[in-house]
Amino acid sequence: MKSTAPVEKNLVYTVEIEDLTYQGMGVAKIEHFPIFIADSIPGEKIETKIIKVQKNFAFGRVEKVLEESPDRVESNDAAYTQTGIAPLQHITYDAQLKFKQNQIKNLLKKSHLEDLEVADTVGMENPTGYRNKAQIPVRKIKGKLQTGFFKRNSHDLVPIEDFYIQDPVIDKVIVEVRDILREFYIDPYREAENKGIIRNIMVRRGRRSGQIMVVLITRTKDVPHLAEITEAIAAIDGVVSVIQNINYKQTNVIMGDEDRVLAGESVIHDELLGLDFIISAHSFYQVNPIQTEKLYQLAIDKAGLTGEETVIDVYSGIGTISLAMAKAAKKVYGVEIVKEAVQDAKINAFQNNASNTEFVVGKAEEQMQKWQEDGLKPDVVVVDPPRKGLDQSVIDATVGMKPKRVVYVSCNPATLVRDIDRFGEQGYVVNQPIVPVDQFPQTPHVESVTVLERA
Repeated sequence: MKSTAPVEKNLVYTVEIEDLTYQGMGVAKIEHFPIFIADSIPGEKIETKIIKVQKNFAFGRVEKVLEESPDRVESNDAAYTQTGIAPLQHITYDAQLKFKQNQIKNLLKKSHLEDLEVADTVGMENPTGYRNKAQIPVRKIKGKLQTGFFKRNSHDLVPIEDFYIQDPVIDKVIVEVRDILREFYIDPYREAENKGIIRNIMVRRGRRSGQIMVVLITRTKDVPHLAEITEAIAAIDGVVSVIQNINYKQTNVIMGDEDRVLAGESVIHDELLGLDFIISAHSFYQVNPIQTEKLYQLAIDKAGLTGEETVIDVYSGIGTISLAMAKAAKKVYGVEIVKEAVQDAKINAFQNNASNTEFVVGKAEEQMQKWQEDGLKPDVVVVDPPRKGLDQSVIDATVGMKPKRVVYVSCNPATLVRDIDRFGEQGYVVNQPIVPVDQFPQTPHVESVTVLERA
C-alpha cells in the first residue's frame, strides 16, 4: 500500500523546528505531518534528511543548520547524541532548565490545570560529570574488546571512554577494567548467540566517601584467570568492592540474581544529608547525589515537620527519604517491594541511630490499605513512585488516612499531572508552586516536588 506521508526516506527537506518532544527531539511539520529530529532546537531552520517514515510521523537527521538558535551550544561529541547519553548537550543549560519547567506547565495546561504555578527548575552549578553509577556494555568490535554505549534504538556499540555526564573517576575505572579484561583475552558477550563471557561492567562510587564498587556481569560462572583479574581490579585506586554478578539468560535485563564477592566488601558507603548509607550492587540509590540532596531537602521542607508528626514513605527504597525525614519527625514508616532494599534500609536506620523508623516489605497498594485498616493516622505521606506513577488504590488508601499533606516526588511529569487530577477528585489540592529539580542534566528527564493539601 502506498504511503500517504508527505515525505520520503533519504530525501532532504528544509524545515523549521517548532517544538521539543519530551525526549528532547526537535519537531518540524510538513503539511501537518510531524518529523522528529535529534540535535535540533525550536526556532531553527534546518535541512533534514528523512531516515525513517512511519504512518503518522517520520524521523529526520540534521544535515545542515541554516538559521541557528541563540540557545545552541557547540556539542561535545556526536557519540553523546548518537547513543542518547546526553540528548540535550547542544542546548544551553539555562534553556534546558526552561524546557523542563515548560514540560510540566504544558502538561498541566492540557489537563486544564494551568492555574497551578510551576517554579523555576532547580539546576546545578556544573551540569556534567554527576552520575555516581555506570552500567557499561562490553562487546567485540573489529576483534577487540570494547566498552561504550549502544546507538539509540539499537544494540550496536559505540566505543566511548569519556561519558561526559558520569563521574570522571568512574570513566577512568571503566577504561582500567577494560584494559585488564583485554590483557587476559576475556571473550565479550555475543548477544545474538548468547555466547561469550563478559556482558557488562558496573561501577558505583560514593561521591563523599570516594569508595568504588566494580561489578563484572558475566554470562558464565567460570571466568578464565578470575583470580588474577580480581587482584588487578582490587588494586585500582579507591576500589573497595569487587563483585561478580552472573546473568545466564538471553535478556535485556542487565543483572542476574546471583552475586559473588570476589574481593573486599559486599557494599560501599556514601553520605547524603549528613546520613551514612550502605549501597549494594542491586541498591536503588539516586545517581546524582548533589541534586538528590536538594530534592530531598525540598521534600523535607515542604512536609512542614515539627518533630511531632507521623510520616509514611511510600516506595522507600534503601531508606534515603525516610531517614532524612526521621530527623525531623516523631515516627516514619516505609514500604518497599524489593526485599534487599528493605534489608539495606534497616541497616541504614541502625547505623544512623534512627530508632523511630519502621520498614516493611510489600506492594505499596496492599501495605497502604493494610495500614489504613489498622487505623494508622499519618500527618504526612511522602510518595516517590516509579515512572508509571501511583496506583489508584494507593491514592484511595492515602486519602482514606486523611493526612494533612501529601508530598509527591515525581520522576515523570505526565503521571504526576494525572495523579494531581485524581487527588483533586478526592479533595486534595495544590496550593503552592510545583518545584522542578534537574536530576539529569543534558537529558530530557525532570524530577519535581509537589505538595497536595486537604482542602
